[in-house]
Amino acid sequence: MKKIKGIYAAGMSIFNEDLSLNILKTLSHAEKIIDYGCHGVAIFGSTGQAQLISVREKISLLNELSKSKYKDKYLIGTGLNSLNETINLMNVASSLGFKDFLIMPPAYYKYGDKEVIEFYSRLIEAIPNCRIILYNFEKLCGYKFSIECVKELVRKFPEQIVGVKDSSYNLFEHLKINNFSVLPGSESKLLKGLELGCAGIITATCNVTANLSRKVYEDFVQKKEQTANELLCNVRGAFEKFNLISGLHSFMSDKDKIYKNVLPPVSLLSKKNKQQLLEDLNKLSFTVKSLKTI
Repeated sequence: MKKIKGIYAAGMSIFNEDLSLNILKTLSHAEKIIDYGCHGVAIFGSTGQAQLISVREKISLLNELSKSKYKDKYLIGTGLNSLNETINLMNVASSLGFKDFLIMPPAYYKYGDKEVIEFYSRLIEAIPNCRIILYNFEKLCGYKFSIECVKELVRKFPEQIVGVKDSSYNLFEHLKINNFSVLPGSESKLLKGLELGCAGIITATCNVTANLSRKVYEDFVQKKEQTANELLCNVRGAFEKFNLISGLHSFMSDKDKIYKNVLPPVSLLSKKNKQQLLEDLNKLSFTVKSLKTI
């Protein structure tokens, strides 16, 4: 079974002025950041505002993704709290040939490891021919995976639970499971993670740092001197001063004004904050012109 590894962007969703999902632009953006250096893209993650997008629009995008030249490079998120709706969307994706999913436990309700194991067990019982990357992000869903929970899920479902995106950062330094992908959620953790045996990263800002992240990754694999990691971490640090989704859309809007469209309650950066972000990036000689293929 091929291990999920490398540089993955948490893909951005592109919206029209009426806030409907622009299917073709979203697909084009995903394909271009793969061209730019990412090994793949996670579709319908938190960066893609998945929790705010209708199921109908998600299905429409899945249909177009199934025709993409990079079909095998997508991780499909769901962005749904409902167990049954998650299963239904996974069924649609599976019928279109997708097997790899990035799934976070439901938000809002309080629960522990036992309930999380039950949640993923139900998903796998319904869709046994799937591979799931667990999404560990306590800040968003209120639950943080324990090492014990992940190990138990892998023990029960070794063919289906194949990795974890660690955005809470309590796992990537300590979780060791054979043939299991641990992928931190920040470029600043990429090099350290690789040194510890992690498989790569899945991050929001790889929408704009794909080439830098790929260079750090390839230099590590090829045992070359690291020349891009400091810049990569500094660019990530500039974006981290603000909400990442707001920062990315504000930054990319200088390339194409369609990126100004975001779904409430998400918003663009204020004029002051956007100016600060651009000034910080300019000091690093990192501008929208750096995105040569996007």
